[in-house]
Amino acid sequence: MKLTYFGHSCFAVEVAGTTLLFDPFITPNPLAAHIPLKDIKADFILLSHGHEDHVADAPALARQTGARVIANYETHLWLTRQGVQNSHPVNHGGRLREGVLSIQFVSAIHSSLLPDGTYGGNPGGFVVESPEGNFYYTGDTALTYDMKLIGETVPLKFSVMCIGDNFTMGAEDAIRAAEFIRCNQIVGVHYDTFPPIKIDHEKAIEAFGLNGKILYLPAIGKSIEF
Repeated sequence: MKLTYFGHSCFAVEVAGTTLLFDPFITPNPLAAHIPLKDIKADFILLSHGHEDHVADAPALARQTGARVIANYETHLWLTRQGVQNSHPVNHGGRLREGVLSIQFVSAIHSSLLPDGTYGGNPGGFVVESPEGNFYYTGDTALTYDMKLIGETVPLKFSVMCIGDNFTMGAEDAIRAAEFIRCNQIVGVHYDTFPPIKIDHEKAIEAFGLNGKILYLPAIGKSIEF
């Protein structure tokens, strides 16, 4: 599996011959100004919730790539109003099977408002299972005891976690979340984009290391192999 980071909470995972793109927020993000949207590839676009910093480029990329968009029901309706014809609604606990992939929408504790001011539905995360290994994207969330259920049922190769604090978990709670899900390889997202979520990279990496875990903070546009 290869993960490529596009800034904020946007990343792509290439797995089993399929490219999954999560929470595209590229063109409005000055830190990702060097990423050409026209070069982004995707077979599926997965949206954790309706906030603009997670869906801003979803309509354009859905049209550009022809990708199927997976989102909660309210975000699915918003996409339809944007002219996206290939979207699929899910809700908590729902599982899609796409070829050899299993994609489940799981709980997150956050809020959700769409760019046009309408209600964005319940926020969530995704657990993806594949023959090459499994991973969990938390979406924007607080630490929640429900994460233990994931750790008890799905062996994870890595997890993508919000770590920027203020609006989501910070590093301390993300370390506890990593313990809950029994995963030692963590990719941090949702940090540095705005002043309230700027973090000390070295301090965060050290804190994870002291707890027997690896925190990856890839540069925007760079990839990690798992």
